[in-house]
Amino acid sequence: SIFCVCIFPGHYISLDTSQGTPGDTAVLLSPELYSEEWSCIRLIYQIASSSVLPVHPTALKLYLRVAGESFDHLLWTTTERSESWLIASLDMRNSTNKYKIILEGVLGREPFASIAVFEIKITTGYCIECNFEENHLCGFTNHWNPNVNWFVGGGNIGNSQSILLRDHTLHDEFGHYMYVDSLYVKHFQEVAQLVSPRTTIPMSGCLSFYYQMQQESGIVFTAYMRDIHGFYEELWRADSLMTTDWVLGEVDFSAPYPMEVIFEVAFNSAKGGYIALDDISFSPVFCSNETELSFNPTEASCSFEDDLCNFYQDHKDGPGWSRVKVRPNAYRPGDHTTGMGYYLLANTKFTSQPGYIGRLYSPTLPGNLQYCLRFYYALYGFFKMSDTLAVYIFEENHVVQEKIWSVLETPRGVWTQAEITFKKPMPCKVVFVSWCKSFWDCGLVALDDVSVSLGSCHAVGYYMYIEASHMIYGQKARLTSKLLRWTSGYQCLQFFYHMYGAGTGILNVYMKKHGEKDETLLWRRRGEQSISWLRGLIEYRSDNYHQIIFEAVRGVSIRSDIAIDDILFQAGSCKEIGETTLQSSGYSADFNEIEY
Repeated sequence: SIFCVCIFPGHYISLDTSQGTPGDTAVLLSPELYSEEWSCIRLIYQIASSSVLPVHPTALKLYLRVAGESFDHLLWTTTERSESWLIASLDMRNSTNKYKIILEGVLGREPFASIAVFEIKITTGYCIECNFEENHLCGFTNHWNPNVNWFVGGGNIGNSQSILLRDHTLHDEFGHYMYVDSLYVKHFQEVAQLVSPRTTIPMSGCLSFYYQMQQESGIVFTAYMRDIHGFYEELWRADSLMTTDWVLGEVDFSAPYPMEVIFEVAFNSAKGGYIALDDISFSPVFCSNETELSFNPTEASCSFEDDLCNFYQDHKDGPGWSRVKVRPNAYRPGDHTTGMGYYLLANTKFTSQPGYIGRLYSPTLPGNLQYCLRFYYALYGFFKMSDTLAVYIFEENHVVQEKIWSVLETPRGVWTQAEITFKKPMPCKVVFVSWCKSFWDCGLVALDDVSVSLGSCHAVGYYMYIEASHMIYGQKARLTSKLLRWTSGYQCLQFFYHMYGAGTGILNVYMKKHGEKDETLLWRRRGEQSISWLRGLIEYRSDNYHQIIFEAVRGVSIRSDIAIDDILFQAGSCKEIGETTLQSSGYSADFNEIEY
């Protein structure tokens, strides 16, 4: 199905500060949509402002509202100002669910600001595809160069000495294409780049296009991939043939994380000739007519709740890592996943010996992909922590291990998150290594919740908390969600919380139905809970629009900060229900009891 909102030439919809006050929100709602095929959303917009760097800038947001869910999925947001129209391109997977597109404009705290939208269009196909017949060029942009650039050709406009008689799409002089001419080249190897919209959903298959090449001396026509960090990877390079016919170019293309495709032309002289490009298309089937043996990152992830998943140990090392369960209290956390489950422990009473090394291997990771490795670790008893836990990359083909991370100094007995971004050209495995250097310096190393995802890790994380030293006893702080819709079934609310310190107060979670004054208490924790982050799970249902409220109540001590993080709403019942309240009871007989 195709849904299109067409704003006729000379017309657009807008929001500005003359129509509202700072913080006001305007919402545009699409009709109910349904698409069984991959679709592309294209939005032509402009944000104007009188402020250069406002503290609260005007923003434009686009949400996906799926039928049967109480919350909206944020697909895209921007605060970028411009003096001309901009285009955003967003891929959408095929789905059996009905949905709506929500466009939201939020006025910032600025003397003057405006948001204008000229066109919203949803079409079947991939955003990376283009035949260049429309003015917006499907979001493709020319990277400006003083001498050589990509131009639109065709349309029966004699704008170049290298104009073609016909394009590839319509096969006549009225069709359009993109071209680069060497006429104005001034320097050796001057480059023109045509940049595609950035992919927003993982995709892989065959990228194809048609091109013409006419040259008298050195010309290089290349297609690259570029990630969000600016790293290039060559995809394809044209042969040095010269032809006046359109030639098919195709290459296997895999973008597991956001990528741009760049068509680059380099000339050696002003007599280099020209390159023409048309009909860029994509198919989820590879060019060799094979389907990809896709890699699922969850295959290299494990919470160790049931077993070692796809991880294993080298039998030559002996039983280095043991899967254990600890009875937690306020001063000794349990596992990181639930607080009551299993994790891995190295250098236990069964394995601890001078010179001992324990190695835990991940399954094989395909080469030439960027990975983000996350895991949680805790250390106990070491005098010197350096290298007591390290992460290596093992390339089987070269029998080489490369250290990519190791412990330096870290708080003892606290779950700490580590994030590592890496990329290797060959298939490899991640190896967790714990080293017991001597009898006098051999402690415990705990490992939990290992996860692998495609793309780079985020360097900095944030959370919300109350600062008890700025509050008085009994004072409350509230964090309220947006208005959520009602659904016929259950909803699952998941979040992480941290309550550690003498005299910690109360953390409440309420549901407030729209139009009602009363609030329903869904969940409560009182007092010191754990030195680590704990997970909260709440299963609830509502027959009306509602909001979720997190309320923190300051305790008797200034050491009673309360923090929350990673709030997640999911449609349906919680997969895992049953969270145990940890009582703040001080020392007990089972303080360090470990179950193997």
